[in-house]
Amino acid sequence: MGSVVDAANKEVNGTASGKKPTVIFVLGGPGSGKGTQCAYIVEHFGYTHLSAGDLLRAEIKSGSENGTMIQNMIKEGKIVPSEVTIKLLQKAIQDNGNDKFLIDGFPRNEENRAAFEKVTEIEPKFVLFFDCPEEEMERRLLGRNQGREDDNIETIRKRFKVFLESSLPVIQYYEAKGKVRKIHAAKPIEDVFQEVKAVFSPDAEKVKTNSCAIL
Repeated sequence: MGSVVDAANKEVNGTASGKKPTVIFVLGGPGSGKGTQCAYIVEHFGYTHLSAGDLLRAEIKSGSENGTMIQNMIKEGKIVPSEVTIKLLQKAIQDNGNDKFLIDGFPRNEENRAAFEKVTEIEPKFVLFFDCPEEEMERRLLGRNQGREDDNIETIRKRFKVFLESSLPVIQYYEAKGKVRKIHAAKPIEDVFQEVKAVFSPDAEKVKTNSCAIL
């Protein structure tokens, strides 16, 4: 794995500006609405949205040697090594002209978190945590997947369980450092975004004129 880590280090240290990018981790259970809110943040505050899952899928689709390895690991039910995901995230950051990023759905667990900080030497500015009751997330997901509710409900509940077991320790770690911004995500989309805007209000000068940040 050393070569992957070395390559990743070279990539992050080789950014054009020479300064480290601003990174915000976006976490929340399946159906918490984080994807929708990320789209709003991109539009209003000029961040670039990176999804770890999307990057892995794109790498598989590319047909590269790395993509084949990722695909085989997923087929075998193995977890893709943190360093591989981190390398993809770093490349996406380096190839993008922006200097501020939302990283969605990563880190998935404590090992991901520790590896990201060690390899990149970047700590997130904060963690945006979309806190949503399980019943509400379940209702939303079933609404999106109508027709096979009996099949889906079991899968959905497994996803909730994985999120709780894996991601909550990450949230607790950053909470202890005062870096978690909790959003009450059970409300309507626009109401949730009002809370999000309040979190991002220090960046108010970046906001488009038609969408002032609230204090």
